[in-house]
Amino acid sequence: MGKNNFDEIIEKLVELKDTSELMLDLAYSSLLLKSKDLAEEVRFLEEYVDDLHTEFELLVLSSGFDSKDSKDYLGLIRLGLFTEAIADAGAKIAEVVLRGIEPHQVLKMAIEEAEETVVKVQVPKNSIFVGKSLREAKIPEETGLWILAIRRGKGWIRPRGSVVITAKDTLIASGYAEGEEDFINLITGKVDEEMTKST
Repeated sequence: MGKNNFDEIIEKLVELKDTSELMLDLAYSSLLLKSKDLAEEVRFLEEYVDDLHTEFELLVLSSGFDSKDSKDYLGLIRLGLFTEAIADAGAKIAEVVLRGIEPHQVLKMAIEEAEETVVKVQVPKNSIFVGKSLREAKIPEETGLWILAIRRGKGWIRPRGSVVITAKDTLIASGYAEGEEDFINLITGKVDEEMTKST
């Protein structure tokens, strides 16, 4: 098997891992914050992971490995199955929210105590954050909300400090409810507009 094919297998596996972890993060947040909007995002991602997992398995099976390497490739297929299982767990958590099932009393008490919110904002072309990394943007410091996930086109990105924000990205953030308006205004540029009008 060529190196390029092996690199492609690893790339797909990493994407599977990252997306399944992202689903779990979003699913727990949808449950704790009672957000059907966020649970819908998890449902959307479940279909994406299913397709991704199929592509991964086909890539492994068609890689032309030797019989002596079969155990290694069986291990890769099993890793793919495990990551899909994580994604399925996230989908089941989200389904509780989408069906409106009442959570256990202990969890319900924890939810009622939460003073958090989830918000989605699309980054406009004129946003001051276009071209900046999440590290440079310092959104949590400015708003008290942290980025849970970034949707870019039909794909998803886990929020690492090095990720660069682009126009039309949809930022999904969570944090204290009082920071929601600040977050929206900051990302959309309304803060700058108000400052310009006042000077």
